[in-house]
Amino acid sequence: MDSVDLDVLKRSRLWLAEGRRVLLVTVVRTWGSSPRPVGAMLAIRDDGIVAGSVSGGCIEDDLIDGVRKAGIAYGAPACLSYGIDADQAHRFGLPCGGTIELVAEALSAASRIGELLGMITGGALVRRVLCMESGRVTLEPADSGAMLRFDGKRLESVHGPRYRLLVIGGGQLSRYLCQMALGLDFQVTVCDPRSEYMDEWNLPGVTLVRTMPDDTVDAMQPDPCSAVLAVTHDPKLDDLALMQALRTPAFYVGALGSRKNNHARRERLRLFDVSEEELRRLRGPVGIFIGSKTPAEIAISIMAEIVAVRNGIVIPQIWGVDGAKSARAAGSAQNFTEGCAVRRA
Repeated sequence: MDSVDLDVLKRSRLWLAEGRRVLLVTVVRTWGSSPRPVGAMLAIRDDGIVAGSVSGGCIEDDLIDGVRKAGIAYGAPACLSYGIDADQAHRFGLPCGGTIELVAEALSAASRIGELLGMITGGALVRRVLCMESGRVTLEPADSGAMLRFDGKRLESVHGPRYRLLVIGGGQLSRYLCQMALGLDFQVTVCDPRSEYMDEWNLPGVTLVRTMPDDTVDAMQPDPCSAVLAVTHDPKLDDLALMQALRTPAFYVGALGSRKNNHARRERLRLFDVSEEELRRLRGPVGIFIGSKTPAEIAISIMAEIVAVRNGIVIPQIWGVDGAKSARAAGSAQNFTEGCAVRRA
């Protein structure tokens, strides 16, 4: 599963190879609430077919209508604004007084979309610099902290996975996790030295590693844009890797397992001199409580938690698996007591 932005770029490359004209539209500024964030992209083919989005649909409709009526003319990129006044804001589904600013660029071979995709699929994070006067494009390496910049003369957009996810364990759950993580723009690595789990792995876009997980964590050197998730249930594989990961600035370190297993894991890690401060960083049981039972549902639960943490959301304890199950058990006990009291009355 490709991320939304990667899909836009791939579709653009395909349409250009077919000899079609393509308009690439990028959100560069927003004021007030907006349906899509800065950096969101929309590709419009010359017949009105689209990939991606820049709003809830109304702005897309206007852009498509313009392409169908006037076509796509090669020339300098243009800056477009929507929602300047209350009437226009209402028409395009923006909050009153809100504004969204876009850059519209007619793509060609000089746009270097193919080169950009090659760099991204190779794992690179790339800054694409578009000159608004000439349409000239340059590509250069970017760091994980790079952000979109637009000053009216240059549009600097950042492409590629800026976040990394290391999954320890190659079972069925990992496949669902990896598919979702790829769609959420993570660079994904699966580590499992067990051949019975890895020999049949064939998920495109995922890097497979067969070294011991703690060695993999050391080699990966997790940074604040990294997440480490252990799902094997095997302490020999999970524990040492978690110990190493908890000593890094990774934004998320978690392990699959029941509340009982999570307690036992923490006790084992204490024997390895993992500090209480480091243990507080360990998330487990992982996931937001949604009553998940199947591997796909569990993967949704876990990825929801990872994305929330990535986005700086403080997750209430009651949302977690441990907190929700404890609250539900307490509620059930209270209901049972109250029911008995009613029956006795």
